[in-house]
Amino acid sequence: MDGDLNEPAVEEAEGLDLNAVVLEEAHGLDLNQPIMVDDNDNGFDLNLPLDEYGAVDFSFLQNLAESAVEAPIQANHRRKEMTEELRKQVYQALLARSKNGKLGKQDTASVADQFGLHIRTVQRLWKRGKIQLANSVPVVVSSLKKGRVGRKAVSVDLEPLRNIPLKERMTIEDVCNQLHLSKWRIQRYLKKGFLRHHSSSIKPYLTQANKKSRLKWCVDMIERELLADPRFKDFYDFVIIDEKWFYLHQKSEKYYLLPEEDDPNRTCKNKNYIPRLMFLCVCARPRFRDGECIFDGKLGCFTLVTYEPAVRGNQRTGRVRGELVMKPITSITRDVIRDVMINKVLPAIRAKWPRENVGKPIFIQQDNAPSHLKLDDPVFCEAAKQDGFDIRLICQPPNSPDFNILDLGFFRAIQAIQYKKNAKTLEALVPTVQEAFMEYCPYKANIIFVTLQTVLKESIKVKGNNNYKIPHMQNTKT
Repeated sequence: MDGDLNEPAVEEAEGLDLNAVVLEEAHGLDLNQPIMVDDNDNGFDLNLPLDEYGAVDFSFLQNLAESAVEAPIQANHRRKEMTEELRKQVYQALLARSKNGKLGKQDTASVADQFGLHIRTVQRLWKRGKIQLANSVPVVVSSLKKGRVGRKAVSVDLEPLRNIPLKERMTIEDVCNQLHLSKWRIQRYLKKGFLRHHSSSIKPYLTQANKKSRLKWCVDMIERELLADPRFKDFYDFVIIDEKWFYLHQKSEKYYLLPEEDDPNRTCKNKNYIPRLMFLCVCARPRFRDGECIFDGKLGCFTLVTYEPAVRGNQRTGRVRGELVMKPITSITRDVIRDVMINKVLPAIRAKWPRENVGKPIFIQQDNAPSHLKLDDPVFCEAAKQDGFDIRLICQPPNSPDFNILDLGFFRAIQAIQYKKNAKTLEALVPTVQEAFMEYCPYKANIIFVTLQTVLKESIKVKGNNNYKIPHMQNTKT
């Protein structure tokens, strides 16, 4: 069917008249209308540029899109959350503008614009500070959301752990398997204090006779005064002695290295037989006057060794035959202890003991080792009464190293200092241990005596047993 575009449209025919005017009621599209633009200047423009062939120039469109990405719309967004430092800065800015605790009409608005905050946020912060000042409490402007927002904690019943045998909960993985929980949750409970680590050390077995003797010792350490409350002795008239093996080095040591550093290589013929020496340490309680130490209590650290001529020479060490060589005493007998006590310990006490307490009794506390002297040893008792001194021997209860300040903490402390020094031979180990003995702080040594008094108190509570727990004390006690 042929059609003439110049003829008028026939009413019966269904056609499209391009020259017809679009009615307002009709939902049509007027190509002559201006481009509709929204609030963000995003319009649909049909008058797109064409290239030389009459097609749409897409390179122009691409450059237009890139320019729109490079220059994003700048919006003035207010802060949603304030940090602790920002809260302090806002409050300080308000204080600087206030006069006699009052702000001007535009002060809160100015501070809000300065920090990019809503004016109500600044006003609430200022009101909160005024209320705290009115109640005479320190002003704290930190966020109140801490601990009140976020996911709610899921409660987990940890009581079944109490019925699980100890051998089946020795590691975090064991606890996870028993409670059917993940490792991160167990670690979170440890951090919050719902679970705790515990290292169990083997303690001496105590018989009923041992417990009775321990309880009697604790009671004897209490001063009996009618006009004062019961308290433990101050131990200023006690001298504590004990022996200990000091090793040349540890089996395992921890270092901090740079990534490119080589790992240290330490060798030994047998790690179960590391060279060692036995030392006899003699200590008393330090004394202070006006905060100054007037007596450090370190009476001596003596080696239990012998010197014998070398049977053969050594080219590597430069030792010649017949030269005196230091050798540890393999068997510590009562005669050896008597010789050390008379020739080394007693002279050290007479030389270093405070002069104002020379006439008072001095008690040398020792453990119940078979090699130690008897309380009525005639040779020692005769030597102990010389030069106006009254020195006596006493024995602590059996199986009670916790009643001796050397085993309670002093030995471990000076051994930690000794391991930091680089001793290569047994000959170098002697001055190293003695230096560590003298370097230990007397204020810390005094704290061990305070801890000993607490141990005696806790032991009384458990009727002489050693299954007590030492409570935490302030380290500033003297």
